[in-house]
Amino acid sequence: MSFLRNYLNKIKPNFEKDGKLHAFQSIFDGFETFLYVPNTTSKTGTHIHDAIDSKRIMSMVVIALMPAMLFGMYNVGYQNYLAAGTLASASFLEIFCYGFLAVLPKILVSYIVGLGIEFAWAQWKGEEIQEGYLVSGILIPLIIPIGCPLWMLALACAFSVIFCKEIFGGTGMNIFNPAIAARMFLFFSYPAKMTGDTIWVAQDSIFGLGNNLPDGFTAATPLGEVAQGATTLNASVLDMVCGFIPGSIGETSLIAIAIGAAILLWTGIASWRTMLFVFVGGAVMSLIFHSTGASPLTTAQHFMLGGFAFGAVFMATDPVTSCRTRTGQVIYGFLIGAMAIIIRVMNAGYPEGMMLAIFFGNMCAPMIDHFIVERNISKRMKRGGTK
Repeated sequence: MSFLRNYLNKIKPNFEKDGKLHAFQSIFDGFETFLYVPNTTSKTGTHIHDAIDSKRIMSMVVIALMPAMLFGMYNVGYQNYLAAGTLASASFLEIFCYGFLAVLPKILVSYIVGLGIEFAWAQWKGEEIQEGYLVSGILIPLIIPIGCPLWMLALACAFSVIFCKEIFGGTGMNIFNPAIAARMFLFFSYPAKMTGDTIWVAQDSIFGLGNNLPDGFTAATPLGEVAQGATTLNASVLDMVCGFIPGSIGETSLIAIAIGAAILLWTGIASWRTMLFVFVGGAVMSLIFHSTGASPLTTAQHFMLGGFAFGAVFMATDPVTSCRTRTGQVIYGFLIGAMAIIIRVMNAGYPEGMMLAIFFGNMCAPMIDHFIVERNISKRMKRGGTK
């Protein structure tokens, strides 16, 4: 790696002030700090020395997302071959390659549009390129259906970066999760491409792989079936746990999501309190609704279906938009889990629920932390005898 370091040192003067490529200084700095930890240190004031910076944290989250992404690619191919009735004759490689080719353009569009705006914004403002979109760029394709057109995805990414991140000051300053904002933009702007029975299965062959399905082919998600009045699920427990069901690209496999959760918890990047109490809140509300007959789904089924587990692990735990106090994390997680189930059961127009629940939780997080901090201050003042 010394060759790469020496090469960067050689070309770096071209990107500094008065260099012939100084207009691209922010872009060079972004790539350099992505490859190497900056060797500059604070000279004055209080500072913390740590072995990891925010880029490394974001990279670890991306690694944690890899199992869900890879399985999502396979499931996209699996659903296409299953719908065409050719699953038995297809090999694992054929199924995965088809899903890979179907999902890859969405990941590329997400990163090209999002990072392109990030680079342009940083250069315009004369600031460093921020690393937050490393995670958002892969999250956004994983929480949309395979049938979402690329141009819609590009619009959603642009909206997310500009209106839910940069205008608030960039990474660390946004109050709403950018990936959630992108999905909400799509959901409310183009509902026909985010709900219904025609968007969950890829319908065209790619480079000779996969199958061309009939026009008007439909396949509902299990949550969609329940929203339409079904009292039983066609999917088996094994299929729901493994993820062999229609759904958003990265949200179907409970096993893949659990692997990602283990990575985030082991590295200490995600808050176990937030993650745990999302499930606690969901369990409480699902038990209430199921016991009263308001919902045919059990607690386990709610957790296995839709984006509940994915949202609890990868999105509710976003350190920027979630609560920072320990007690606040408990309240915040419980609120999201309970709200997701309430939306699922009470409003058939929103069979998923997790998206709106996390958005609502993001909105309430600063207020929750504020009251927790004020309560702690008041208790300490009382202990010290201050009135």
